[in-house]
Amino acid sequence: MMRKTSVILLSAATGAALTLFVTQPRAVFMGSSARAATADTYRQLNLFGDVFERVRSDYVEKPDDTKLIESAISGMLTGLDPHSSYMDAKSFRDMQVQTRGEFGGLGIEVTMEDGLIKVVSPIDDTPASRAGIMANDIITNLDDEAVQGLTLNQAVEKMRGPVNTKIKLKIIRKGQDNPLDVTLVRDNIRVRSVRARVEADDIAYIRITTFNEQTTEGLKREVTNLSNQIGDKLKGYIIDLRNNPGGLLEEAVTVSDSFLEKGEIVSTRGRNAEETQRRTAHAGDLTKGKPVIVLVNGGSASASEIVAGALQDHKRATIVGTRSFGKGSVQTIIPLGSGNGALRLTTARYYTPSGKSIQAKGIVPDIEVLQDVPDELKSRTDTKGEASLRGHLKNDGDEKTGSQSYVPPDAKDDKALKLADDLLHGIKNSASAAPTPGGDKAAADKPKAAN
Repeated sequence: MMRKTSVILLSAATGAALTLFVTQPRAVFMGSSARAATADTYRQLNLFGDVFERVRSDYVEKPDDTKLIESAISGMLTGLDPHSSYMDAKSFRDMQVQTRGEFGGLGIEVTMEDGLIKVVSPIDDTPASRAGIMANDIITNLDDEAVQGLTLNQAVEKMRGPVNTKIKLKIIRKGQDNPLDVTLVRDNIRVRSVRARVEADDIAYIRITTFNEQTTEGLKREVTNLSNQIGDKLKGYIIDLRNNPGGLLEEAVTVSDSFLEKGEIVSTRGRNAEETQRRTAHAGDLTKGKPVIVLVNGGSASASEIVAGALQDHKRATIVGTRSFGKGSVQTIIPLGSGNGALRLTTARYYTPSGKSIQAKGIVPDIEVLQDVPDELKSRTDTKGEASLRGHLKNDGDEKTGSQSYVPPDAKDDKALKLADDLLHGIKNSASAAPTPGGDKAAADKPKAAN
């Protein structure tokens, strides 16, 4: 949040400085090359104005001026890199809901199946769980409006709303002859970005699915619960960051800090040297020095890579899995005023404590583990990575693309999880578990097109 505020203030200050600058005689401040560049920029802006007016007057149908402008802004930003973009007012609100991890709703995780909404699971202590909504329930109507024909996002948006407002659901449940009508009152729902369980009786397994404002709080809660539940026989922690696309930089820093006593966590470096910021750990390891294994794969990106990189560089954790996505840039959200949405603008690159940029390279695990992928899924379970994205920020040296991102649905088939268990139980050590040169690791770095 500090970074966001500083950028907004910097943008405002820069705008003021430009206004003052423009009101001064240009000849005093500009050389001939600067004047030429400025003149060329204004010629291009005049060209844009000419095209805009021609479209407004001559296009076959009367265009929406607002959409024309938004499309122009969007095109300018997407032309910079894959992660810079324009968000209209609705997209901006949706993004805020995601990063807060908190909204007015019912408390059910849902998916789309055959055009209807299927309940994956109700969240504990929410209106849905209290009303008896069950996994595999099919929602056919929302306030007497058929779900058929809506997208998943549209249906979710209808179920969300202000706290203390009502919504009626029509539900088909296996074993029930007639549909059920259930009226729910929306409540404040917190997204569970952290889930946990006891693994093999003596290991704390913690899965982090995203980095929102609730993540560090959720991590601390689960560490406390699991350590109390397991007691003195606790062998260590498995932190599963596989297929976690990232989220808030601040949460990545505080999650990393939870496992470290001291040292740098991450540095961010913008266009100018004075914009460099370094984030360091504070004393106090939440896990009290217990061994930590971090699981990553090709779907682990951004904030996930900050955590994995910090713990790897400080040798606080053993990283197991496949090479991560390789998104080593920071985006700042810059609001544009009431009703105007916001910019998502790439403003910095981030570096691990050892000074490495993972941009278009990713975090290389200490121990690589490739999963056994079902034949029917082999063509769909490799993530191409940052380096494959058109217009991505370049990095020095050899960029890497493609990494396995499949996680078996059944834990007993999960080879990375099994290895983590073995490491914490002392059945294997890092040296004996590491792939031999020229073996699986070399094979994994080859393009996966053959699959």
